[in-house]
Amino acid sequence: MAYEYIENFKKMGFGMFNHFGLYSILGKGEWVLAQGKIDHAKYNELTRKFKVKKDWAKQLVKTAKAAGCRYVTLTTRHHDGFSLYDVKGLNDFDAPHSACGRDLIREFVDECNKEGIVPFFYHTLLDWYNPDYKNDFPKYIDYLVKSIEILCTQYGKIGGFWFDGMWDKPNDDWQEDRIYGTIRKYQPEAMIINNTGLSECGKTGHREIDSVTFERGKAFFVDTSEKPLAGEVCEALTDHWGYAKEDICVKSPKELVEMLIDCRKFNCNLLLNTGLMGNGLIPDGEKANLLAVGKWIKVNKGFIYDVVSAHIEAENADVLTDGKYYYAVIRKVPMSADPNVANMADNRTVTIKTDKKVVSAKWLDNGKSVKGAKKNSFPVEPFAYGYSYGARVARFELQ
Repeated sequence: MAYEYIENFKKMGFGMFNHFGLYSILGKGEWVLAQGKIDHAKYNELTRKFKVKKDWAKQLVKTAKAAGCRYVTLTTRHHDGFSLYDVKGLNDFDAPHSACGRDLIREFVDECNKEGIVPFFYHTLLDWYNPDYKNDFPKYIDYLVKSIEILCTQYGKIGGFWFDGMWDKPNDDWQEDRIYGTIRKYQPEAMIINNTGLSECGKTGHREIDSVTFERGKAFFVDTSEKPLAGEVCEALTDHWGYAKEDICVKSPKELVEMLIDCRKFNCNLLLNTGLMGNGLIPDGEKANLLAVGKWIKVNKGFIYDVVSAHIEAENADVLTDGKYYYAVIRKVPMSADPNVANMADNRTVTIKTDKKVVSAKWLDNGKSVKGAKKNSFPVEPFAYGYSYGARVARFELQ
């Protein structure tokens, strides 16, 4: 099957996105060089302070796995032009030539392979470091293609490339055939994703693109009439993509779970970003929320990966299916408690809008049968006191 790799990507469902680079040291976001109007020469001196913990990749990948992510997309090079990989003499603005002195992409890929996590490579297209980007664009494309070729040939099989920045020069010749052709030559089953940016969420592009993107946007069903395509919503845990120590706006586990549901009901993946600190570690608060999402996925038996929209309307639920069972996903379910403890009554009823009968309905979190089911409806049961997972899932069949 020519496009089996795209179908496999869709079934991954949930990925972690990580922005990491020199900007992480400053803790003011990934665009600090441009937004902060920092002198480039002074910024580049941060290479002397780029000291990354030896086990950063191990901790990162283990956290991703515990969070329920099946793939991780890491910035191999961001807009500042600094590469986390050995660029083999193209310049000396890379991790091996920094205080770190190591190929961080090699460490990342090795840990992914150990844990059964699929590595994806984010790679910038725009570049604030290389003067050819402004002065000799065809020469810059040569440099870019050589960079991509290194990533394609030095790290074994990868899940795909996630490009970003073509929106900076929409009218220039990016030689997309050449860029994507390089990937197809060495990594024929790698996903090719090119972020269309905030203003053009869900837009399709070049024929080699395998997934559309929804940057900080709402998913919708992707048009697959011309070729198989996936969809991926990329969202950040905070207001920044890169680590920002003064950003306290961290999304709650409940928000993240609902975000994941919103993606899966439109057959899209969620790529959830956390910016790594200068030492390569995830901030504690963000890590805790990621692990909470992982707990929700585990409690619900990992149903979220293999499901697609059932295209069945329902009241008070989203209906998904894995081809065998149906799943009613109910949001904002309270826990059962004495009214003196918490005012959390829930009198909602889930109604599946079908002529068929709902049978064998069970709650995934405890395996108990759904009480009070009638033909195509059943009451929402709150979580038992001591348990609160936000969204609740009932698995059922239709007869």
